[in-house]
Amino acid sequence: MPSTLEAPMSPPGVKDAVTFSGVARRFGAIAALRDLDLRVARGELVAVVGPSGCGKSTLLELVCGLQEPDAGTVTAQPAVLMPQRDALLPWASALDNAALPLRIRGRSREGARPLFARFGLEGFERARPHELSGGMRQRVAFLRTLLADKPVLALDEPFAALDALTRAEMQEWLDAALREEPRTTLLVTHDVEEAVVLGDRVIVLSPRPGRVVADLRVAPARPRDRTSPEVQAVRAAVLAELRR
Repeated sequence: MPSTLEAPMSPPGVKDAVTFSGVARRFGAIAALRDLDLRVARGELVAVVGPSGCGKSTLLELVCGLQEPDAGTVTAQPAVLMPQRDALLPWASALDNAALPLRIRGRSREGARPLFARFGLEGFERARPHELSGGMRQRVAFLRTLLADKPVLALDEPFAALDALTRAEMQEWLDAALREEPRTTLLVTHDVEEAVVLGDRVIVLSPRPGRVVADLRVAPARPRDRTSPEVQAVRAAVLAELRR
């Protein structure tokens, strides 16, 4: 049984994994997004921040094909959404939850078992979700997301429900996991520090209707020291944009 994940191959000659061009999305009288332009290169981790209700989750659902724009175009390689809640099946074991994408494709759940050690879950394969800590539940949910075998990951505030200490630990864990198993990643978060620690770029959206008001590149390369002057400078710039 294979013990490694293979990153899905991108079509040759394709530079960008995700492209938004003049995108608008409405829900009745409410305009969620307007004139949104965004490009995400293959292999980038782009963090998206903005005020509540500015269309961040809508952006991810557009990438995953769960919604269609009312105007403009969205072009994306196949993507999978990891929602805010872990959405684990309470009656199923951790292994069965992680392996759900494999079972849907007619493959054995055993393909997920060798990955439990790599994701810090060894020994918990038979545990039910209520027997796992919050951080462990998120690891199972992320492993399930990876096993969907899509080149683009859309992560919607994956650590929002965790306490501050666990959230910081999970940020470091996610950073390491994505360096080991690279994917193009769009990460929606309300946590500015999380955005600048994890993101190659930080996109700031305006209040509703959301549009890009800042596109900030973060240096140095990951893993990075969250206390470094470079990281703190980007953090300050993001906060300044959010306070406008």
